[in-house]
Amino acid sequence: MNKKFKKIVTEKKLTDAERIKDNSNYLRGTITDDLKNEITNGFTGDNFSLIRFHGMYQQDDRDLRIERNEQKLEPRYAMMLRCRLPGGVIKAKKWLKIDYFASKYTLYGTIRLTNRQTFQFHGILKKNLKDVHKMLHSIGLDSLATANDVNRNVLCTSNPMESLIHQEAYEWARKISNFLLPHTKAYAEIWLDQKKIVTTEKEPILGKTYLPRKFKTTVVIPPYNDVDLYANDMNFVAITKNEKIIGFNILIGGGLSFIHGNKNTWPFLATEIGYISVENTLSIAKAIVTTQRDWGNRTDRANAKTRYTINNFGLNEFKKEIEKRANVNLKPVREYSFISRGDRFGWIKDINNNWSLTLFIQNGRIYDDNDKLFKSGLLKIANIHDGNFRITSNQNIIISEVSEKNKNKIEKIALSSGLINKSTNLRKNSMACVSFPTCPLAMAEAERMLSFFITQLENIMLKYGVEDEVIILRVSGCPNGCGRSLLAEIGLIGKSIGRYNLYIGGNRIGNRIPKIYKENITEQEILMHLKYLIKTWSNERKNKEDFGDFIVRKEFVKEVINPVYDFWS
Repeated sequence: MNKKFKKIVTEKKLTDAERIKDNSNYLRGTITDDLKNEITNGFTGDNFSLIRFHGMYQQDDRDLRIERNEQKLEPRYAMMLRCRLPGGVIKAKKWLKIDYFASKYTLYGTIRLTNRQTFQFHGILKKNLKDVHKMLHSIGLDSLATANDVNRNVLCTSNPMESLIHQEAYEWARKISNFLLPHTKAYAEIWLDQKKIVTTEKEPILGKTYLPRKFKTTVVIPPYNDVDLYANDMNFVAITKNEKIIGFNILIGGGLSFIHGNKNTWPFLATEIGYISVENTLSIAKAIVTTQRDWGNRTDRANAKTRYTINNFGLNEFKKEIEKRANVNLKPVREYSFISRGDRFGWIKDINNNWSLTLFIQNGRIYDDNDKLFKSGLLKIANIHDGNFRITSNQNIIISEVSEKNKNKIEKIALSSGLINKSTNLRKNSMACVSFPTCPLAMAEAERMLSFFITQLENIMLKYGVEDEVIILRVSGCPNGCGRSLLAEIGLIGKSIGRYNLYIGGNRIGNRIPKIYKENITEQEILMHLKYLIKTWSNERKNKEDFGDFIVRKEFVKEVINPVYDFWS
């Protein structure tokens, strides 16, 4: 163990986030008092942070800030709530209540599918918060631990090509999620009005002050990396035999966030540490999480994620500690490979002779507008469908377990509502975070600019004869990583209003970080540079070479091999 680093960290002052957690009485704070306060529509003091542990962020409409300030009004505060939905699976009939709440109780009337494989509501007024939690509880759901310094919604390969293995992987995602949940009863007391039982509370896995930073987990079935496993702290790559999962390869320490100009922050790909048999899954999960809990930096939140802990102490020391805590010796990694990470759109038949229909939802935004009747269409499908909806990590949705008798009915609804469309491969493989107007961290547009930007890029690709090709394109309004731009072949990261850093050179399967090509440029400047790069790619690529691979081979940017050193150089 790096004792020098440990000594330096322990001698420094803890961050204010650590004080908030320590004083919170296991995440209760004074949230109940704030709910009774009708003077403000927001939460005050420490509660602003504590509600995140309960799955909510306080936001305001930034488009209205100046106007409301001139009127001497407080910002239009409202909450974003993210559901906990391990593996993204939800019964279609439960969608009816989700749709109803979005329509009646949110300011925007929309539902958003996230790349954390769940859905979230935007624009919930404080007075309606208990209603949404009670609604979720009534259908067996909650929003506990989908934000802040805990293990967040567990992702799982969602495309149901091999139903038995996918069902088993989903069950592991659900088990891991439940196993790592906070033990505090604060959520039930505050939001569900359950009476407090006087007991001595403990958090055996997360600890009284929970984790140093957010923590993300995936369960993956090769050859499809549709969960972008390399961006997550803890990953279980399924190894199968005779249609059963026999164990997992373990990868740790992935993450994409950084801070503009701070060279002590950098993205990093999750790293293999070994293989375990399936019966050791939960003990290894606990060992990884508790090691990060105890070794993670609590004096500098910019250096607190798992990848920095591993860098500070060394991968071998971190691995030894995991083995010691789990009482398990990690074995050599079993062979596996990935061929893709996108969703497979259209109809797919499963081994039970039922069907699954994957639908493209641009940016995951479910709404009704002119020819796009996504919200109405999904509501109609939910009314007649007896199976599940599966939300993907690419912000799309799968109507799964469709019987033969319902297949034509569902297809007609999907066609008439625009849920089945002729989007290009470029568009289908794009992604953007929410950004403006609700995200307080946004530096530039993302979701609201992406569609128009793609249209212009589609025209460029058409001009150079590569209109049917796939390029992974992602836009993030800031460098916090929500849009996963740093696992794209073309990644835009917001720098200021209308300006972005342009990153290129990632790859199709998502295990190479792109490198900055141009800094702080406008959308039109980005398109100008991409026009040249796409033209060159079209003329000079070899054997259907992917865009990102071509960029690296031709040295438009240097390949990022070790981001600790290469990302900023």
